[in-house]
Amino acid sequence: MIRLVIVDDHPIVRGGLRDTFSDAEDILVVGEAGDGAEGIERAKLLAADVVLMDLRMPGMDGVTATAALRQLVPSARVLVLTTFDSESDVLPAIEAGAIGYLLKDALPDELARAVRAAARGEPVLAPSVTQHLMGQVRRPGAGTLTDREKEVLQLVANGSSNREAAAALFIGEASIKTHLQHIYDKLDVRDRASAVAEGYRRRLLT
Repeated sequence: MIRLVIVDDHPIVRGGLRDTFSDAEDILVVGEAGDGAEGIERAKLLAADVVLMDLRMPGMDGVTATAALRQLVPSARVLVLTTFDSESDVLPAIEAGAIGYLLKDALPDELARAVRAAARGEPVLAPSVTQHLMGQVRRPGAGTLTDREKEVLQLVANGSSNREAAAALFIGEASIKTHLQHIYDKLDVRDRASAVAEGYRRRLLT
């Protein structure tokens, strides 16, 4: 019997997922949680085999919880189930240790198969997620900032304008703008604020 814990901040979603697995003879929903921290406690207490994890939740988010589960409950497999499939969502979740990544439009049979595969230690990815990962592999350096780009991002995070960042690094403002565009492309964001937020989430900033 596969012991499953569902982590999602919407009670209706949790109820629907619980009903989805009610007919599965080999999957038992042993617990639910409304955020990442509670999910970790449930997984530990209930000896979960698989944790079905939402990403964006109040309190502790799914990526942080996934990374913590990898350390605290290494026997539990995390299967992400979310509505978001952008590269900035997918990559941190996989890097944190999720064994699978599915979208909430998956059919009930797909979910059940995914949970069984995750319990066996087999990766399960939605087609759009596979495309993101393949694109990441095909683009050398994508998602990885150079040392100079990290310096620029750190200055931006500290509140520096383009002119101030250029002066601090002894380069022109045009170079700062070029570095920022590369940072946006690599982090899959559109503006300075999103780049800083993503930089902190990926632990690129101090």
